[in-house]
Amino acid sequence: MRKLSSGTPYPLGATWDGKGVNFALFAGNATAVELCLFDEQCAQELERIAVKEKSRQVWHIYVEGIGPGQCYGYRVDGPYDPAAGHRYNPNKLLIDPYAKAISGSVEWHDSLFGYDLEKDDTVMSGTDSALFTPKAVVVDQNYDWEGVGAPKRNYHETIIYEAHVKGLTKLHPEIPEAIRGTYAAVGHPAMTAHLKSMGITAIELMPVHQFISDRHLRDRGLSNYWGYNTIGFFAPDSRYSSSDYKGGQVREFKDMVKALHREGIEVILDVVYNHTAEGNHLGPTLSFKGIDNVEYYRLTEDKRYYMDYTGTGNTINAVSPSVLRMIMDSLRYWILEMHVDGFRFDLASTLARDLNEVNMLGAFFSIIHQDPVISQVKLIAEPWDVGEGGYQVGNFPPGWAEWNGKYRDCIRDYWRGEESMLGEFASRFTGSPDLYQDSDRSPTASVNFVTAHDGFTLHDLVSYNEKHNEANGEENNDGEAHNRSCNYGAEGETDDQVINDLRARQKRNMIASLFLSQGVPMLVAGDELGRTQQGNNNAYCQDNEISWLHWDKQDKELVDFTRKVIELRRHNPVFCKRKWFKGVPSKETGVPDIAWFLPEGNEMEDHNWNEDFAKSMAVFLDGGNEAFYVIFNAHSEEVMFRMPPEKFGREWEKVLDTGDPKLNQRLKYQAETEMTAGGRVVMVLKAGR
Repeated sequence: MRKLSSGTPYPLGATWDGKGVNFALFAGNATAVELCLFDEQCAQELERIAVKEKSRQVWHIYVEGIGPGQCYGYRVDGPYDPAAGHRYNPNKLLIDPYAKAISGSVEWHDSLFGYDLEKDDTVMSGTDSALFTPKAVVVDQNYDWEGVGAPKRNYHETIIYEAHVKGLTKLHPEIPEAIRGTYAAVGHPAMTAHLKSMGITAIELMPVHQFISDRHLRDRGLSNYWGYNTIGFFAPDSRYSSSDYKGGQVREFKDMVKALHREGIEVILDVVYNHTAEGNHLGPTLSFKGIDNVEYYRLTEDKRYYMDYTGTGNTINAVSPSVLRMIMDSLRYWILEMHVDGFRFDLASTLARDLNEVNMLGAFFSIIHQDPVISQVKLIAEPWDVGEGGYQVGNFPPGWAEWNGKYRDCIRDYWRGEESMLGEFASRFTGSPDLYQDSDRSPTASVNFVTAHDGFTLHDLVSYNEKHNEANGEENNDGEAHNRSCNYGAEGETDDQVINDLRARQKRNMIASLFLSQGVPMLVAGDELGRTQQGNNNAYCQDNEISWLHWDKQDKELVDFTRKVIELRRHNPVFCKRKWFKGVPSKETGVPDIAWFLPEGNEMEDHNWNEDFAKSMAVFLDGGNEAFYVIFNAHSEEVMFRMPPEKFGREWEKVLDTGDPKLNQRLKYQAETEMTAGGRVVMVLKAGR
């Protein structure tokens, strides 16, 4: 007979102390809770223990004689009354919301649904779901970090590499096959060597919280590859682990973080606190829905149904104190226990909603602002959701950075030749002061990107006019139709060398624009290799060679060029300033820190932004110890540029040219002399003073 005692209501989850485990579960509206213990394979239910103590809406119990590796779940009883928002069903095994590890994945079966599928969601199901539900696992949190600390990079020196754990490493020939596609592979020397050689300072991992692949995808032979379907906010997904023991994914994740930190690379997690994998009223009952549905989810006035600001069927109730506590506990856990360096919040506008409207002064942001742990790491918002008023680019509070969707759209439009882009291009290039300067934020509030996981790869952006998502099984109706892309004469791959040369130059133009702009640049894994998804701009369900990086097919010239541009940025602070350009003459030199020029060498005046040739211009940047002249020509033909007057620089040496990526000619130009910029190029010249 096991020795049981009341335990404590805090900390929530399962906490091993060397002798036994304290279990604590928030379930405020429940009438009964049972702790279910399983065998070593997490398959057979061995014991049910009634949890009798309840303190401050938390049910708790201490079980002596069990420890790390123990598989468990809960059964929670209460009213099954969907009209009142309650969906309790003790026939369903539930995953602990605070589980630090989860074993297995959902095996889709009708028993996973809390209602009778042959009737409707108002009729409770009587079938047991334990056989098909993943189990929570007790873990040992002890770990030796060997004195390896966080790199603690400043935003202005940060270069982000967005990557998928599996896709990044699955086909890497220098990584042992047994660990490809795992956390261990991301921390492998072959991978860290590539990141370091590129000058990457932070890897942003797409969701690694335990997630679910939807039933409708499984039925089509697909899966939720991207992972934006969380079921466990504390658990690293077990599918990315090479470990052969229960809970081993926790240690392997820590090993990965330690390996990256040792090389000076930060780890940022893409987190999905806006919804869960349980879907709408017709979705499965896996965890939150059966524990306390009215607390965890935003419900409509008719409490049978869910508010959906996310497009996934439900929305997390971030105005509930208990749910807010869970989110904050999760964030602190990943910082303090797993040593991650920051977070990118998926659909962050959802978390800012009070009853309906987005409120940047709401509880979520207030709690983070005052938290001494969370407030000190990198916080990046995806500043939109699918609800009314959800597009909030530029509106997040100080201390937050944002994915700048306006930057993406502007850079794409400029290089494909859209008219009248000069004014907006100049703003995006200088850190988007129109979005961030008035709210007392710096240029590093803008996370600049041209591509992201969602949409075309860089190669496909210059190779396709239309999306080609047929492999997703939705008759090409999914994914964004307006991509601001251009195929330059042929849809998809071609043998036409003229087209291929232009595409290669356009890729270099966008990479150069990205890394020469003020703000925090984000490069998508594989864009430097020339990776293609064959025109699929919504590969969320493609866990295969469409999404994986093909390291054996990399464009070495593009890799070298990308590395060179990043090096130029990192070694010259004028391209990554902490503060805004002032644009006024210096008292010492009479020269401003920034000045924009027409091709003929005259400084641009207000009327020029709208009246002159809207595809070609140049910018002077003065960093004090160094000065640069950057020429942008988005016109298809070559354009003659006159160098600026001598006060800006007596002599200029070309140090970058997207039309000549190997820079076979390091030409020099005197002040006010003319030079030719080829069609569709970026050129960077450095002043000799």
